[in-house]
Amino acid sequence: MKKSLIITAALLALASCGLKEEFQPVFTGKYPAPEPERYWSDEDFGRITSIADLVSGYTIGQPKVLTNTVIKGVVTTTDRPGNFYKSFYIQDETGGIEIKVGKNGLYNDYLLGQTVYVDCEDLTLGMYGYKSGNYGGMGMAQLGFSDPSGSYETSYMEIPLLIDAHVLRGNPSELHPVTPAVITSASQLPDPKTATQATNKLIGSMVTLKGLTYGNEVFCLLYLDSNQDKKSYTNRVFLSSSNSSDPTCGITTWAMSKEKMTEYLYSGIWDECKVGSGNTYAEDEEGNTLTVGSYRGENGLYDASINGFNGIERTAYSVSQYFKLGSTDIQIRTSGFCKFCDVEIDPDVLSGRATIDVTGVLTLYQGSFQLVVNNIDDIKVNR
Repeated sequence: MKKSLIITAALLALASCGLKEEFQPVFTGKYPAPEPERYWSDEDFGRITSIADLVSGYTIGQPKVLTNTVIKGVVTTTDRPGNFYKSFYIQDETGGIEIKVGKNGLYNDYLLGQTVYVDCEDLTLGMYGYKSGNYGGMGMAQLGFSDPSGSYETSYMEIPLLIDAHVLRGNPSELHPVTPAVITSASQLPDPKTATQATNKLIGSMVTLKGLTYGNEVFCLLYLDSNQDKKSYTNRVFLSSSNSSDPTCGITTWAMSKEKMTEYLYSGIWDECKVGSGNTYAEDEEGNTLTVGSYRGENGLYDASINGFNGIERTAYSVSQYFKLGSTDIQIRTSGFCKFCDVEIDPDVLSGRATIDVTGVLTLYQGSFQLVVNNIDDIKVNR
């Protein structure tokens, strides 16, 4: 055995000597230094348009392809905790706007408080969340590319070369974090039915709402199958006061991860909720209205065969938890994919014994106020 090992070692040494001649000489020179990172300043541009002036050129239902326009703002959001996704907000003295940059990890490139310039040439100014009629109202103006599908007024900038051509960074060593506007009364808020970033500087900006009380209500939209038509009433379940005897639907967390959603689902608290939207509900082959509980089989699990769908889809879901400033509803909208989605709301807040102060971006969706926070630390409990 020992003799075999010695022979094997000798053969490996000979092979090593033979291979040695095939390697190229080691490079000992110096590679060219990379080009220094370029940062931009006001001097690099001519006229800089305010966010309010930019949005004032938008007409409802008519997305606008822009030319010869540059805006400037300070970054106010971060996707690091996961509550913002593939976009960030900038804010100037006239208001704020969402920049739809279609990549993750934006916090590495666009720091809180960093100045950013947006060259809007060939970008599209559109709106998300507008709804006409008595029960509707304004949404939010956004900047991105045109949506080739026509489903939305804007889409994401996704190609790195194009992102870098349009979204130009100021010096990251010169940060100027914004000071949120403090709001203590609903009278300080704009009219959500008519206000836009063009008419009120609070829209799209960082604000601190003080003394919010729990509204005992949630809104969440579940899908039976996200691969099916998401606008079809047969594929939707609304968790809301209109579809449950309990307006909170038993949801006591800020949002729901897939694991938490599954826990809620199997608890049975949503079993009475109907499949459908508005007053139109899905039915089984015998004409019975389908509910979440309809999908629960004899073993307590959810039947995957009813109506051709895959049961109630288990995934992370965003939740709007309702709070009140006076008598005005404020939805705190939280993503099911953020790091704090499953954090329980303080029991004193849920019971009404305590209020909260919340800092976030004030947005509009179909004429309702929504507040989106960067992190759980932006929610302070007042005891």
